[in-house]
Amino acid sequence: MIYSLPIIAVLLGYGFSLTVPNLNGKNLRLLLAFSGAFLLALTVFHLLPDIYKGYHPALGWLILAGLFLQILLEVFSKGAEHGHVHLHANSKLFPWALFISLSLHALTEGIPINEHHGLLWGIVVHKLPVAVILSLFLLKSQLSRQGVFWFMMLFALMTPLGSLLSAYVISSDWRLYFSALVVGVFLHISTTILFETTEGHKFNAAKLLVVVIGFLLAYFI
Repeated sequence: MIYSLPIIAVLLGYGFSLTVPNLNGKNLRLLLAFSGAFLLALTVFHLLPDIYKGYHPALGWLILAGLFLQILLEVFSKGAEHGHVHLHANSKLFPWALFISLSLHALTEGIPINEHHGLLWGIVVHKLPVAVILSLFLLKSQLSRQGVFWFMMLFALMTPLGSLLSAYVISSDWRLYFSALVVGVFLHISTTILFETTEGHKFNAAKLLVVVIGFLLAYFI
């Protein structure tokens, strides 16, 4: 399940974009807001307490490094990790910069899943709307349908690959440091989603409700 669910979430998003090409943007923003709240709460309730069970000064620096890493990746992905794609859609070339930056992000987030199984659901909930938005963008570009499929398929494999590396390559001592790095990445992504999913950066009743639901589900998971 650790390896299959992230793949299923991405492929479901891709399949949904094929069947519902004119998706209501308001509903998608609410789903993104829920995913951001859920991911933020999982980070605060589960990841942060776990990594600080044994305090080490390097952990704080690694959290900040995760924030910086995500900012750096978004220079190339243009915010696709949190549901915003601002790339030129008139190129037939495979978008390597977007693919590599998204793949590095997905690979990193897969590393702590083996030790934080609740995080798996946060990643699944996060990936689904992002996969829909990313697929819709790629399908509307001049990239071939086959190219879009392989982009999404390879992207789907990155998070399970991170989990496999954690299980069989990365030592238990190093997993703590990778978890701290991922905390920084998640803090950046989740808070960015929450601020960007409402026009004018204002909370409305529907968004407030899905955010509260996201917090509560993450607490009780």
